[in-house]
Amino acid sequence: MNYMEIYNQWLESDYFDAETKQELENIKGNEKEIEDRFYTDLEFGTAGLRGIIAAGTNRINIYTVRRATFGLANYIMKNTTEEEKNRGVVIAHDNRNMSREFCLEAANTLAACGIKAYIFDSLRTTPELSFAVRKLHTIAGIVITASHNPPEYNGYKVYWEDGAQVMPEIAAAITDEVNSIKDYSTIPTIKENQKDLVVMLGEDQDTAFIEAVKTQVIKKDLVKKVGQDFKIVYTPLCGTGNVPVTRALSEVGFKNVLVVPEEQNPDPNFAGIEYPNPEEHKALTRGIALAKAEGADLVIATDPDCDRVGVAVKTTTGEYALLTGNQIGAMLTNYIIESSKEENKLDPKATLVKTIVTSEFGADIAKANNLDVINVLTGFKFIGQKIKSFEESGDKTYLFGYEESYGYLVGTHARDKDGVVASLLISEMAAYYYDKGMSLYEGLQELYKKYGYFKEKTISLTLKGIEGLAKIKEIITYFRENDIKEFNNTKVVDLKDYQKGIDGLPKANVLKYFLEDGSWIAVRPSGTEPKLKFYVAVKGEDEAKCLDKIANIEADINKIIEISSFELCLFC
Repeated sequence: MNYMEIYNQWLESDYFDAETKQELENIKGNEKEIEDRFYTDLEFGTAGLRGIIAAGTNRINIYTVRRATFGLANYIMKNTTEEEKNRGVVIAHDNRNMSREFCLEAANTLAACGIKAYIFDSLRTTPELSFAVRKLHTIAGIVITASHNPPEYNGYKVYWEDGAQVMPEIAAAITDEVNSIKDYSTIPTIKENQKDLVVMLGEDQDTAFIEAVKTQVIKKDLVKKVGQDFKIVYTPLCGTGNVPVTRALSEVGFKNVLVVPEEQNPDPNFAGIEYPNPEEHKALTRGIALAKAEGADLVIATDPDCDRVGVAVKTTTGEYALLTGNQIGAMLTNYIIESSKEENKLDPKATLVKTIVTSEFGADIAKANNLDVINVLTGFKFIGQKIKSFEESGDKTYLFGYEESYGYLVGTHARDKDGVVASLLISEMAAYYYDKGMSLYEGLQELYKKYGYFKEKTISLTLKGIEGLAKIKEIITYFRENDIKEFNNTKVVDLKDYQKGIDGLPKANVLKYFLEDGSWIAVRPSGTEPKLKFYVAVKGEDEAKCLDKIANIEADINKIIEISSFELCLFC
């Protein structure tokens, strides 16, 4: 069927509710909107769904959530033992519009398939979901969230029994199950005698998570020493982080924590924040204003599902500057190594795990301390996979894992990035410098003097809709098929095409150019947004020289995009 036939089917079928039909009636005559909503099914990608909340097959709604859950249930029933299936699935959700409703739809669909579903009484963080999968020994987990996307979005992520997001092989198999469901009316609905399969979790689960997070504190005496004076401003950006982050900070000894009042409570509209992303300066506007007014030493922000952390620190001028994910990750790497050495806790088999698009700053620090570094594909599940393999082989131990996109995991209690434990360790690290009479910013400059100056930039090309998706494919194909010899008048000495399955990694649509001066450029389409991303990383004597390199490389990238667009248009 074409998109118009599917649209009319949704309008006419008794399966879809009156509210959905009214929404679809309201777009009658708007063929472009109808096409975008129904030309395809919302893709079940590398770990689940993410899309705009609305009626339609290419949107996230109660029906597409049911379909995804039925696909997951079918995979579980066909590929696990009866004992594994009976362990059930745990579900968490964030503060977004329809998150609770989608959580309940998923739970009821699982129960209708005879699979136990554990749910929380209200919103919880993504890292607690990962922890709960492991703690409850469930076969899988689901979290309803769209991370830091704008308010009109929501999403659905699937985790497997180790607590990490499903790996590509399982994700592909679940995708096949989801795609095989053509008729929504065939999805089973919960019966009265199945309602006891939906189990509500208690506060003991929260406490277990917080206790696991607290064990990661390295310098407990230091925190107690300065915890009364060291002032932190924290914002959960209206998401799930407020309760667990402030609880963890308080219980280890940080007593001077100010929460941004406008952003402390869950709000699906994010108190007017257009893009609740802790990477963005705009998202931290209120937090930084409060820090200035109160003379705070540190500003921390977690995204709505509390798996990413952004940081602003006071500079030597008294202003507050945002640190990048690469900077935070490198500083945490250094702090964990140096503090563990001081406490005689550094395992010689300790290994740093980072992604292929993450800066070499932290890697150089680890290598200087004679520790191993392993690179994985983008996606924290690949870091989680390494933890599992280390535990199984015993030849390495996990030190720390992070990615440039503000995701960090200290400890192995979860197998996804954890904004709660990261907030705790960032606070401890900042308190360490505070005790030495230094700011976190000054600590960063100290590391640059020791290891060299690193600078990175991520350039995102947003191209929405059917045409945008096609354009993204065309541009990366152009990069792949043309012999690009230099950037910034600097020779390309190596090109890695990860689509070929290299360096022992799964195949991935990523290109990485290595330049003669040690700089590198990576190109990859986003797995969750309609974007083509370019990652640029350079190293130099100082910030000015690094910024010049990045500006020149960015200009060259834009020229290549223009050339590719021109040549492609010749065939339009």
